Amino acid sequence: MACPCGGKEYAACCEPCHRGLHAPDAQRLMRARYSAYVLKLEDYLLATWHASTRPANLDLSSDAGKWLGLEVKCFEVQSADAATVEFVARYKLAGRAQRLHELSRFVREEGRWFYVDGDFL
Repeated sequence: MACPCGGKEYAACCEPCHRGLHAPDAQRLMRARYSAYVLKLEDYLLATWHASTRPANLDLSSDAGKWLGLEVKCFEVQSADAATVEFVARYKLAGRAQRLHELSRFVREEGRWFYVDGDFL
């Protein structure tokens, strides 16, 4: 199966992260999180969301959208423990094409990367 993030085969791309391997950098985490949205892996999304901004729960089962693709525009390392990833995720909702363009912030704590928040562009 092809990886939803647009990388290689899922088994060699995002699946190892989804099974517990920590992402080596913020871009890999962002790609694994995108794939988790596509595959509706709520536990993974919550586990990789920084505690300071993490919602109490997610309900992706009611999400009627269909994810269509991901494009990473920019990956910037601010320091050893902070990075940003700009991306565009395309999806279809109620038959209409949509784009989610975000500049996401990530931090690394105790060797693990976490999504903090993002600004819509």
